[in-house]
Amino acid sequence: MRDVLFITVDSLRADHLSCYGYGRETTPAIDALAAGGHRFENAFAHACATRASFPSILTSATALMYGGYERVSENQTLLPEALPDAYRTAGFHSNLYLSAEFGYDRGFDRFFDSKTDPSQLARLKQVVKSRLDEDGALYRLLSGAVDTAEKEAGLSFGSAYVRADEITDKALAWAEKQSEGPRFGWVHYMDVHHPYLPPERHQRALGFDPVDEREAVRLRRTMVEDPENLTPDERETLIDLYDAETRFADAEIGRLVDSVRRNWGEDTMIVLTADHGEALGEHGEFGHSQTFFDEVLHVPLVVDPGTGANEPKTHDELVGLLDLTPTIVDYAGGTQSEAFHGHSLRPLLDGTGEWPREHVVGDWSAENTGEGEHRYAYRDRRWKYVERDGTGALYDLRSDPDEEADVAADHPDECERIEAILDDHRRTIVATDDDLSTVAMDETTKQRLRDLGYAE
Repeated sequence: MRDVLFITVDSLRADHLSCYGYGRETTPAIDALAAGGHRFENAFAHACATRASFPSILTSATALMYGGYERVSENQTLLPEALPDAYRTAGFHSNLYLSAEFGYDRGFDRFFDSKTDPSQLARLKQVVKSRLDEDGALYRLLSGAVDTAEKEAGLSFGSAYVRADEITDKALAWAEKQSEGPRFGWVHYMDVHHPYLPPERHQRALGFDPVDEREAVRLRRTMVEDPENLTPDERETLIDLYDAETRFADAEIGRLVDSVRRNWGEDTMIVLTADHGEALGEHGEFGHSQTFFDEVLHVPLVVDPGTGANEPKTHDELVGLLDLTPTIVDYAGGTQSEAFHGHSLRPLLDGTGEWPREHVVGDWSAENTGEGEHRYAYRDRRWKYVERDGTGALYDLRSDPDEEADVAADHPDECERIEAILDDHRRTIVATDDDLSTVAMDETTKQRLRDLGYAE
């Protein structure tokens, strides 16, 4: 058994980290972690947004298994539930789709999801909505004023998530009290998710003048509501802001890692990844809609097993996010659940065996319980295949890494081979089917999710 710190970052695409070759020094802390551990060049999410992606991260199953991703099924095993009983466990985040009411608190001794302890600004934002009659004239007037002011003047009224520095403070307050192991901590940072409102010092650290907050909020509204009318300069400003948010999250990750290692020991295992990436104008998209292109699927993955026995290494093998829970459980000496569908990365991390994964499969449906339109994705070293309601598009990543040209008509044999793999995946979905109850959300939760761009 070993202490484990598991860090996830919302919306962090791999190719905007300096240790993955990006031209800006966005991630000095993550770079240092990678320099002393293992960096995976080809790690991929199985879905394009938090709610559909996190089942793979914390339960080692794709979104449509076990009845869909409305909530965690009782037939799934969450990562902390698979750890030995001796572990002290805690989780810290502020994405409400990962809150206790969706089942993500299971197995944690301490769980902060901001649902019961929202930031002061988030509480203030809800005063009008919670205390006035939604059918009344005053409510409509004030609500309309807020929307108009945000759109026209760029005003920001509160926050839909807890900032990285506050999340780090909460995690460290717990971690520093755990005088004995084994300990497991999960920390999820939201700041790279839009709206992009990074602190000025992190904008200046990247060499550009800070963007006024009103302008940042205005650009975000345009990005979400009217992206085709963004000018090239406005797109570059959004990228600047995204990179500065990455730099902010990275600084807090560095503070977290340094303190945990100082208190828990240098042999602490550290795993860092993202739930999905972020489109920044590629394929005409911004944010993270269900396109399954690499800008939203390709994520960073850095692992330091804490053994000190191996030299730092870069891996080019294909891995999926559903491989992470089996890996952590393996090093923790836990029991692998029959509900896990990934592989432990230990053969790669220890250099002791062959890696079995040759492709990554993803899925999504229009309804969280698996109803409505279905989309599936397949990716190997050469081919990307995206199926939308029975129609497939094929991309040759060797000649077309930007995924611009559908060559399905030119490669029917490849399409047939991939469809057979997706058919196997669909059979697994059917075999694990479960009847999930719908989660009833209060208006405060719904509004905070809408503030993040989710259609609730």
